[in-house]
Amino acid sequence: MTHIQDDIKLAYIITISIMMVFVCFIIFVVLMYNKRQLLHLREKQLKESEHQNQLLQKELEKQKSIEAERERISHDMHDDLGAGISALKLQAEFLKQRAEDEDLKSDIDELLKTSEEMNLSMREMLWSLNSGNDTLGSFIDYSKMYAYNFLKKTKIQLNIEDENINFETIITTEQRRNLFLCLKEALNNAYKHSKSDQLKISFIQKDKHFMMKISDNGIGINDEKTEGNGLRNMKRRMQEQNGRCEVTTENGTHLFFGIDL
Repeated sequence: MTHIQDDIKLAYIITISIMMVFVCFIIFVVLMYNKRQLLHLREKQLKESEHQNQLLQKELEKQKSIEAERERISHDMHDDLGAGISALKLQAEFLKQRAEDEDLKSDIDELLKTSEEMNLSMREMLWSLNSGNDTLGSFIDYSKMYAYNFLKKTKIQLNIEDENINFETIITTEQRRNLFLCLKEALNNAYKHSKSDQLKISFIQKDKHFMMKISDNGIGINDEKTEGNGLRNMKRRMQEQNGRCEVTTENGTHLFFGIDL
């Protein structure tokens, strides 16, 4: 009887041992499988990362190429077109000194005015093309200079303020250019149509959101003409930049331009 019990215990121990070995084997297989899956996943992630790096490198090279082309165009415009406009202006001034007919002098004055406008337009293009100006600080400084120069010979008193501006914040060339064109249009409308004597420009930044507000104390805009006077173009420009353009006409005209940087 004792011998039978010993045999049963031995068989039980052997069975348990076999089961434990089998369980250990299963655990080992599972661990090895998971390890291989993890290695495969890491290898896949590494390949995807390398692919993304390659795409990023190509995009950086493309951006560098675009910036280099912009710089080349900027230099060519400055050297060739700028020199040509300056030569044209000098020749016109020389002809004016020699002219005796008043009508001819008046025509030459118009030519000088046109050449000066062309020179200003060229400077704006050069500023727009220069990638070194792709910061809020550059945009605000240039906008201030333009607004002061535009209104200095008018009766409109200009006030400019900025709020929470990080002047090193990056702004794209397209955003900068479209905001500036909206500013030009707004100033031109205020000068021609508002009959105002005060105009205020506010630059406001909240984290990655930038807003430009232009307000005057003029007669406002007729509700039937809210889409006139360039407002349609300003709204289109902001929509193209995924921004917004809003106008209110209470106690003057108030234009709001907002973009996400």
